[in-house]
Amino acid sequence: MGFKTFMAYYWFSRYLESTWFIWISQMNHIPMHIDYDQNMDWVSTQVQATCNVHQSLFNDWFTGHLNFQIEHHLFPTMPRHNFWKAAPLVKSLCAKHGVEYKTKTLLTAFADILHSLKDSGEHWLEAYLHG
Repeated sequence: MGFKTFMAYYWFSRYLESTWFIWISQMNHIPMHIDYDQNMDWVSTQVQATCNVHQSLFNDWFTGHLNFQIEHHLFPTMPRHNFWKAAPLVKSLCAKHGVEYKTKTLLTAFADILHSLKDSGEHWLEAYLHG
């Protein structure tokens, strides 16, 4: 393999990696409704600022355990492979205090990104072309 072929493979892998990272990191954040400060405590704010994607062997592997985004926000230094252990405790704590603990399927999370992009595009169109 020559240098040009190596660079082609390198940049192609970087493209795939960055595309994957954007979808995985945004599926838990973008569709959440946190557009203004609601004067909540820190834990409630973290739980409502994100959501989880259902646990499965595939989802855990594909997302690098970031399908447990709520636990990631609450315990950012916890090793990701342990989030599933904390999830039932966090879920029960949320139920006890009336804080919604949101989970969704992987496909729903990806669809939410597309809906959010569509909504943003419509707002832009309205503001700049019809405003």
